[in-house]
Amino acid sequence: MGIVAGLDSSPEFTRIVVCDADSGAVLKQGYAPHPVEGRPSDVDPQAWLLSLGEAAGGGLLEGVQAIGVSSQQNAVVPLDAQGNTVRPAMVGGDKRAQVAAADLVDALGGREAWAQAVGCVPQAAQPVTKLRWLNKTEPDAALRTAVLLQAHDWLVWQLLGRPVRRTTDRGGASGTGYWSAATGAYRADLVELALGHQAMLPEVIGPADAAGTTPEGLLISAGTGETMAAAFGLGIGLGDAVVSLGASGSVMAVHHEALVDNTGMITSLADATGMHLPVVTTLNAVRTLRGAAEMLGLGDLESLSDLAMKSTPGAHGLVLLPYLEGERTPNLPHTAGTLSGLRRESMKPEHLARAAFEGMLCGLADALDVLRGRGVEVRRVFLLGAAAELSAVQAAAPALFGAQVVVPQPADYAAIGAARQAAWALGVSQGTLDPRTPPMWQGPAGQVLEPGEELAVGQAVRQQYVSVREQTYPGAFR
Repeated sequence: MGIVAGLDSSPEFTRIVVCDADSGAVLKQGYAPHPVEGRPSDVDPQAWLLSLGEAAGGGLLEGVQAIGVSSQQNAVVPLDAQGNTVRPAMVGGDKRAQVAAADLVDALGGREAWAQAVGCVPQAAQPVTKLRWLNKTEPDAALRTAVLLQAHDWLVWQLLGRPVRRTTDRGGASGTGYWSAATGAYRADLVELALGHQAMLPEVIGPADAAGTTPEGLLISAGTGETMAAAFGLGIGLGDAVVSLGASGSVMAVHHEALVDNTGMITSLADATGMHLPVVTTLNAVRTLRGAAEMLGLGDLESLSDLAMKSTPGAHGLVLLPYLEGERTPNLPHTAGTLSGLRRESMKPEHLARAAFEGMLCGLADALDVLRGRGVEVRRVFLLGAAAELSAVQAAAPALFGAQVVVPQPADYAAIGAARQAAWALGVSQGTLDPRTPPMWQGPAGQVLEPGEELAVGQAVRQQYVSVREQTYPGAFR
């Protein structure tokens, strides 16, 4: 029986879980915030090491044989030829890079060209776009940049004592905008297009490979991005999808091949196991609920949920198209929300509350259907985010999604996924695990919700929504 650790360095904190390598049972945990105020666009990566050291305090890692690292995606750490940071890491959803994203799309010949090249269309947050911004805004820093690492690559490299060899995994690489999940190869020409010159890129190692061993004999696994680590921690496989309810929403599912989508609605990522993780994003999820709550003078989402439960499925014909910030799925960047079906009997607070929940969930069901339309099987949906606990979400989601819904108990699934990766690499190094088959850990506990007899009602509500969407934005999904 071995002991492994998973480290998740999110935008705001480091969390460490210490797990039994065989069962996945969490034995100990550590936590520390990054010593950074708010969520700035530029962060000295030393802050990540400081919180890592604090989270690991008190002998937390005693007896640990292997560590896996998960970290925030989209962060770029530009290094010079000596391995020093050229400037602070560029992190997060960087709105200052929006013009750079449009420039890159045009420079390669449009959205379809990017989808064919790397399975995604540049967005402001992506590393490739940040490099374009750096090249145009800080040309001296761009010129000195010789090596490009993501956050988890940099942390792994630091844990190993900054060796000559720098590594990454296919999951993290697939989010850069210059590595293709379909071909399994870098597009160095896209780095040059963005940065203005070539740069060294980390070696992409296999899901069960070790990045190296520390002088103390601690094995460090490949590491991966937070999205891939969370999927691995949840234990999702073929037939499973994950719907994340943040201010915006995302839908991802496990698939056996990379999906090239010329419309750019699907981002073709790789997962942490050797499979693929197509992702579809909506710009409007919980922000729809918060807007409705404010409109109705309610102080919190629980009150909005309670009010919505006083209405009935279909909200008396009231339909909300929740495109409050424009929308990415479907691609309607300059739209606003639409409230349709106003009749005297539907003009009640509870029906508006219900329409907000149904509009949000139908928008996410549209995203699920983008994947289903490309042959992705969805039998079970894991619903993540604080809003997943709301009764109005749980009442409507299974029938609107047309699938079993699982609401897992809150946990740091990214850290657990990183620990599972460490256990896999440890087992392979010891000859006890197959590099093609990850360790079988117990899945998360949670509520299981079935569509049951409500399925027909839910599909009627969904059709009501689709009819309004098609009438308002004909052919939006063509």
